Amino acid sequence: MQIEKLFLALFSFIVYSIHMDKIGGDSSVKPENNHRIERVIGNNVILVKELGTDREYVWLGKGIGFGTKASEFIDAKDPRIEKRYRLDDRDQLTQYHSFLEGIDPEVIGISETIIAQIETHFSTPVNHKVYFALPSHIQFAIHRLRNGMDIVNPFLYETKMFFPMEYKIAQQAAELISKQFQINIPDDEVGFLTYHVHSAVTNVPVGQLVKFSSLINEMVETIEHFRSIRIPKESMDYVRLVTHLRFSLERVTQKKVVSNPFLKQMKKQYKEEYRLALELAEVMKDHLQTEIPEDEVGFLVMHLNRLFQVYTS
Repeated sequence: MQIEKLFLALFSFIVYSIHMDKIGGDSSVKPENNHRIERVIGNNVILVKELGTDREYVWLGKGIGFGTKASEFIDAKDPRIEKRYRLDDRDQLTQYHSFLEGIDPEVIGISETIIAQIETHFSTPVNHKVYFALPSHIQFAIHRLRNGMDIVNPFLYETKMFFPMEYKIAQQAAELISKQFQINIPDDEVGFLTYHVHSAVTNVPVGQLVKFSSLINEMVETIEHFRSIRIPKESMDYVRLVTHLRFSLERVTQKKVVSNPFLKQMKKQYKEEYRLALELAEVMKDHLQTEIPEDEVGFLVMHLNRLFQVYTS
């Protein structure tokens, strides 16, 4: 677990410290054939160095790495370039090179195949971070599976429920990985791959998806404990509840305040539900590090009241 945390922390630092420059957005990139390819990371990703300044960039674009090799020169105005990322400082360069050295080229290749599948199923352009996050995740998953380490996903049921299309693509990805590397990919890992598929087309960080899933689980457990009940995951009541909770988390995170005209009435009429809603709001506040609007607490009261009409102690 400690190794995983260190790996993810390093990767997060590398990816989020990269500065994105759209084509033409970086004045230091001259429209001349003065960039040397340092490394072909994949068919769609290359690492280049600008001669004269020695600045290094990661360039992304369909087919930009296909048929090319290190030491060749490439024009900064090549029409295949879709995005550029400049690596600014020496420590960042060293860590990025170390990251690249640690990724199996086969993993990068299969990641590009999976990304291509994502693009065929969604009209939304994929988030650039998937080119780094997905191979990183696959590499570490393969390491864990080959070393007999269990992959446990406590959010699998909710993941399949919320992201059915992404889960289907993740299943196809798991089959590719299994065939390529001769390992069995468990359903729990398919669930984690689903997060990366969803993140690729929504720009929602994988970390936030995991946080939401964990928080929803904790909130459901709080409800069950408060009322001394168990809500079967296969029931429609569970589906409705977690759906409402996810919408609530999204509104709070996005700072969307929806007026609740029945708030005062519900506080008086449904005192038990209101007390639990305040407890849930505290859980949300602790995890999200933000205040929960009272109107949002009111919506929780409404959903709890409907639930309690079905489930009693």
